[in-house]
Amino acid sequence: MSNPSVSDPNTPEVQSGSPATPDNNESFGDVLSQFERSHLHTHKDGGKGLEGTVIAVSADSVYLDIGYKTEGILPVAELRVGEALRPGDKLVVSIKGRDPEGYYQLSRAKIQRVTDWESLQKAFDEKATIVGTVTTVIKGGLSVDIGVRAFMPASRSGAHDAAEMEKLVEQEIRCKIIKLDIADEDVVVDRRAVLEDEARAGKERRLSEIKEGDTVGGTVRSLMDYGAFVDIGGVEGLLHVAEIAWTRITRPSDVLAVGQEIEAIVLKIDPEKKRISLGMKQLQPHPWDSVADEYKVAERVRGTVSRLTDFGAFVEIEPGVEGLIHISEMSWARKVRKPSDVVKPGDTVEAVILGVNAGERRISLGLKQALGDPWVDVPRKFPVGSVVEGTVISVQKFGAFVQLTEGVEGMIHIGDMSAEKRINHPQEVVKMGQPVKSQVLEVDTERRRLRLGIKQMVPSSLDEYIAEHKAGDVVTGRMSEVNGGFAQVELGEGVFGSCRIKEEKTAEAAQAASGSAKADLGSLSSMLQARWKGAGGASSPTREAASAGQICSFRISKLDPEHKKIELELA
Repeated sequence: MSNPSVSDPNTPEVQSGSPATPDNNESFGDVLSQFERSHLHTHKDGGKGLEGTVIAVSADSVYLDIGYKTEGILPVAELRVGEALRPGDKLVVSIKGRDPEGYYQLSRAKIQRVTDWESLQKAFDEKATIVGTVTTVIKGGLSVDIGVRAFMPASRSGAHDAAEMEKLVEQEIRCKIIKLDIADEDVVVDRRAVLEDEARAGKERRLSEIKEGDTVGGTVRSLMDYGAFVDIGGVEGLLHVAEIAWTRITRPSDVLAVGQEIEAIVLKIDPEKKRISLGMKQLQPHPWDSVADEYKVAERVRGTVSRLTDFGAFVEIEPGVEGLIHISEMSWARKVRKPSDVVKPGDTVEAVILGVNAGERRISLGLKQALGDPWVDVPRKFPVGSVVEGTVISVQKFGAFVQLTEGVEGMIHIGDMSAEKRINHPQEVVKMGQPVKSQVLEVDTERRRLRLGIKQMVPSSLDEYIAEHKAGDVVTGRMSEVNGGFAQVELGEGVFGSCRIKEEKTAEAAQAASGSAKADLGSLSSMLQARWKGAGGASSPTREAASAGQICSFRISKLDPEHKKIELELA
């Protein structure tokens, strides 16, 4: 096999019958295109490079005048760290191909085109980058002309599919020799390694340029559940889902799309792991900055339940601003065991602002306050002595709780359940869910307590006695106790009244008491039964003789059905 050779770069091949000589069927454009292709191959610098003059500098490329009809483009990624170029600056570059728009693709690397086996061996030993031209697609890869025929496996071509491999045909590429057997003329080259080295170098350069706090533009490359990966000029940064917006976002795909151009701020750079953290929401005003001015205590707000915890529910009242409804502020009616018993994520609720702490970014909300306090009207709706009806919602050892209305409960103590027998447990009288009627015995609005009674609903002997008498009636009774100017008078079984007396002539009263003690008690019972409802006929001892055990006639001065009281005076 003969040694490979290259043409003289200073002598273009323009001969009779060559592509540079047009015939009658060729257009001028065809001739120019053929000439420039020939011009490209005959002006390779052979690794020595050629000098170009900077014409313009963009964000991605440097445009240079290299003495040809068309300018060359040098990627900014090939500039050294901190290097700044201006129009008129000189650079030594090499040509590595042409892009679809016709511009020469330039490089600052010293790319050599090998010309013999000795050069191939040297490039292999030094792992140098060389220039080759893809000639055709073959089984398992590509055939590449590097001065000799070389094989490039498809996996090392840098192409992602067969279509990309086809596009490499007739393209000049940069590659490295990864296998060299001169005896068998077996040469294998690798383009992918060169592309990876270039990408790595570009990433290192870009990483050195980016600083925390910089605002950068980028393109969304991929979306994950936890965030988005964004290309910010050769390097990727992670935009975490929590840094996309001030409002809570479940999935990045809800607000971003692959290929979308975004603007973000660099939050953190980890040089060792080469990781960049990005944020979008930081470029927007923080919603909490105006919270103190917009939200006041006692105001009503409407929002959406965003999440639940063991201790309450968070409600988003505007994008990025959440308030907490504590579990204790959810219901007047009952003790809430878990927030999900009252609200669910996504529910729209109305609440009252209980507190605002903009410094700590906290807003306390009340759900039950928005419904109104039911205890405000309790004294009017449920006055003492009134009969109420409700449902038993809890039974304890000491009594039962009855719900009278939403948010208002009353308690029936076990001692107020029955007047006929002793109750050992409230379940002997009431059951859960049972509707019951009871009487209001006490109202305490400060402690939000209502005391109820069932036994007070059953008519007693006293109730019947009061119902059958009126003030002014004269009745007969026995003084069961005399103390401090008042006497307790037994008017019948379980029926007692009170009488105010004057204790005079205590000696005579004592003698009368002694005499009365000897009285036949049987005659008292007979007299009371016979004249229980009578108004006279009984002896009326003087006020001075009034004493315990004395049977007297009394006049009813006052009947109080509500408080079940009878007031008497001596007749």
